[in-house]
Amino acid sequence: MHFDVAYMLGIIPQILQYLPVTLTISLLSIVLATVLGLGVALLLRAARPLAAFAHVYISFFRGTPVLVQLLMIYFGLPQVFPLMNNLDAIHAVILGLSLNSAAYLAEVFRAAIDSVDEGQWEASLASGLGHIQAARRIVLPQACRNAIPGAGNIWIGLIKNSSLAFTLGVSELLAGGKLIATESLKFFEAYFAVGLVYWALTIVLSALQRQLERYIGKPYKV
Repeated sequence: MHFDVAYMLGIIPQILQYLPVTLTISLLSIVLATVLGLGVALLLRAARPLAAFAHVYISFFRGTPVLVQLLMIYFGLPQVFPLMNNLDAIHAVILGLSLNSAAYLAEVFRAAIDSVDEGQWEASLASGLGHIQAARRIVLPQACRNAIPGAGNIWIGLIKNSSLAFTLGVSELLAGGKLIATESLKFFEAYFAVGLVYWALTIVLSALQRQLERYIGKPYKV
């Protein structure tokens, strides 16, 4: 059997019908993971009980497979918390991917904050700014600039991990490709087409990341 290029290209429009679901999962997870990751990074610099909780959180979500976490959230949490019986698969995937990626983003943000010279904090406080004002106006803008490259890699990984949603029955890109492949029995062409769509998504996100880096870096150019 030969690789049917014409068939592979022809089914891409069919696969793209599932793109909105993948984009919804990916974009919402990126936003939620970024907010959670920043919060956990700040907890790492807080008092010992909060910092200890942040360390345990990071260790657990970095040390267990994403698929296991998704299964625990979707099938396990409703058994422990009956109020979550109405949790649907898409929201379970968004929650799981967000919690997982936040653990990695927290380390990226922690390193970015630590990369800002301690003298910046001291000078800010000495000038009369409070801790929150110093963080918002002086430290975090510099930390964001340092964090973008590492965070971008995790955002790209999150988009690819969204393909795990099909294990919970979500009709996203990979699920659509699997359905098409089952009908035609041209599995390689179908999955290759799915791979191309994911590749295109990562290229777009990488381009947006570079634009964001240039925008944030403008004030630092001489």
